[in-house]
Amino acid sequence: MPSTFPTGVFCAATTPFNADLSVDQGLFTAHCQRLLDDGCTGIAMLGTTGEANSLSSAERKSLLEAVVKSGIAPTKLLPGTGVASIMETIDLTKHAVANGVEAVVMLPPYYYKGVSDDGIVDAYTAVIERVNDPRLRVVLYHIPQMSAVPISLDVIDRLRKRFPEIVTGIKDSSGDFANMSAIVERFPGFSVLVGADPLMIKLLPMGGAGCITATSNLVGGDLATVFNGYNDPAKAAEVAAAQERIVAGRNAVSSYAQLPSLKVLLAKRYGNDGWMRVRPPLTGLGAAEAEAVRASFAA
Repeated sequence: MPSTFPTGVFCAATTPFNADLSVDQGLFTAHCQRLLDDGCTGIAMLGTTGEANSLSSAERKSLLEAVVKSGIAPTKLLPGTGVASIMETIDLTKHAVANGVEAVVMLPPYYYKGVSDDGIVDAYTAVIERVNDPRLRVVLYHIPQMSAVPISLDVIDRLRKRFPEIVTGIKDSSGDFANMSAIVERFPGFSVLVGADPLMIKLLPMGGAGCITATSNLVGGDLATVFNGYNDPAKAAEVAAAQERIVAGRNAVSSYAQLPSLKVLLAKRYGNDGWMRVRPPLTGLGAAEAEAVRASFAA
């Protein structure tokens, strides 16, 4: 296992739905293959962008199995397995490892707010000890604006000391660059993956490990260009152009709600309006909003 794991550009893949709101597994597996063809290192499926917290455990398991069955190597997958229930988190994590997955992205239990660092450490410890599999690698998921359960540097330190071979990284979706850089500085060899596309280029020279981002559904190739060439002077112009497209793409999907905006653009990319469906309580964009997003991204 490399000292920093995982590393690279991982797409926080969005999930398509059928008209009855069931998961469209065929569209999803084809999308995952396209993302890899674009240049993504792997697929961070079943996360926030994938509407995973609107999916049942059975749906999560079935979708992971479908992706592996489609021929995509499970080592390319970073599925989200953290839910509000510790026992369900254990079950989903065991299932992922049993299907050949090397690393999972794990939210802390998020229903109870104002919990202590002790409680968060206890929750992760309960999962890791009950999964009880040396193959497991855990990427912590810090997204306090959604979970309201932040993962502090002290929590990282305690989990790293307790499980040095298992707790190998963190996805920081806080948007707080100071927090990301502090983690990199304090924990050499720890995989810090940014959750905001434009920030990857800033963190890589400091020791960042890459990204898990939503806009990589659209600009994965550009993110791969930045990841692979950021420290090569001969590629400076190519990297700068790719970074400009990354920022523009991020801006295009941020004028309105990000997730339905992404789905509008994926519907256009694939010529399939089924991509525009979201599960309640999320709502899709209106016709005028959708057209504005398409025009912004095209520009």
